Amino acid sequence: MRARRRFGQHFLEPAWVAKLVDAVEPRSTDTFLEIGPGRGALTEPLARRVARVVAIEVDRDLASDLAARHIPNLEVVTGDVLEVNFPDLLRHSLGTGVEQRIRIIGNLPYNISSPILFRLLDASASTGAVEDATLMLQKEVADRLVAAPGTKEYGVLTVQAALGADVTRLLNLPPGAFRPMPKVRSAVVRLTFRPPLVAVRDQTAFVELVRSIFTQRRKTLANALGPFAASRGMDPKAALGQAGIDSARRPETLQLIELTRLADVFSAS
Repeated sequence: MRARRRFGQHFLEPAWVAKLVDAVEPRSTDTFLEIGPGRGALTEPLARRVARVVAIEVDRDLASDLAARHIPNLEVVTGDVLEVNFPDLLRHSLGTGVEQRIRIIGNLPYNISSPILFRLLDASASTGAVEDATLMLQKEVADRLVAAPGTKEYGVLTVQAALGADVTRLLNLPPGAFRPMPKVRSAVVRLTFRPPLVAVRDQTAFVELVRSIFTQRRKTLANALGPFAASRGMDPKAALGQAGIDSARRPETLQLIELTRLADVFSAS
């Protein structure tokens, strides 16, 4: 079956499957949610080594073919991961009465990898049901996940991931690891979820603040914070003063703890 461009499909070559499965370190008691199983290159060897795999696939033909193979320990769900209720999908995958957290694996389509990551981060934070996620991504997206403050890659995705997860780069994959070959390089990263490193009074306010100021990341904080501060009826310089942050700095220089401190100023108002 040919890859369909509208789904951003790039199928992993067999030579890389064993490397990735070993990198995941599956356990016999694990339950996995696989995002975008495609032809099942990872699905079948993973299902042989764990208790359960729930695979969600948007391509109806691929989902039907995968289900027809009757792979033990596998359930195939036909659907778009960007449209399903993600917390409900996690609960369905774990089943009733299972006292464990789910693990996630996926070869994410490059054109929608960031929206999927944001949904995954939100669902993990709201449910506490995700242990880790091992994901194949475009290298540039992986670079953003592990970026340091002050770099051009540092941004909203970096900050939201760092709040609730430790991010590790596991593998770098050349274009030849996939068919058809993408025009970009890829990487495999693992997000290991944990309680937030710093407490946040209002998660929604924190996310809104970060997204607002990073749309103007090269401006001074006094200017970049203006729209968000106005929406909360506050003066940006006064808010920065309460947080102990120099208003002449730029958003891309702020550490996670400084961003949470600034968000808490608005949450307390």
